[in-house]
Amino acid sequence: MAKVLLVNGSPHKSGCTHEALTEVARGLGEEGVGFSEYWVGNKPIGGCIGCFKCAESCRCVFDDRVNGFTELALGFDGFVFGSPVYYAGMSGNLMSFMDRVFFSASAQDPHPFRFKPAAAVVSARRAGTTSALDQINKYFLHQQMPIVSSRYWNMVHGNTPDEVRQDAEGLQIMRVLGRNMAWLLKLKELGEREGLPLPKQEDSRLATNYIR
Repeated sequence: MAKVLLVNGSPHKSGCTHEALTEVARGLGEEGVGFSEYWVGNKPIGGCIGCFKCAESCRCVFDDRVNGFTELALGFDGFVFGSPVYYAGMSGNLMSFMDRVFFSASAQDPHPFRFKPAAAVVSARRAGTTSALDQINKYFLHQQMPIVSSRYWNMVHGNTPDEVRQDAEGLQIMRVLGRNMAWLLKLKELGEREGLPLPKQEDSRLATNYIR
């Protein structure tokens, strides 16, 4: 059975972001897809320092929960990253976490994220949601991860979990997202059973610097 990892990037373990992810899980469960929720936590997470040591060791040089999460990710088939909106962006802890997770994962084989479907969800009292979604989605684009959509932008509104539970449209968007994720995972499984290969990868990655 396919499994999806729901990543809660809020400092509040049972807050508004958790409510959104819970509704995504409801849609996944209806389609027979397994799921687990991972809380990034509320302890400070340092950002990437650009030391490039991960290219040598295939691990982040700072041995904290980033490395543990990357190892955990190998066992999952899809991902949903959720965050509250802070100044029209994701939470600072989640940004540092994702910077280091995705950068250090780039050197790993097997790759924990490549070609695995992913989605972003955000929660806000009022505004800043679309720019936060854009920010999170860029990580998936960089890692060749198919981005899963819903019937509207993946957001819920409310200042408290109880208010989020009153956002009927937002909760429906989350359920539809879960079902759409499940559908794409089933298509991927079907392709694998039929022997459909993953896209061909070029041997080396080219980099063009514009100032010489």
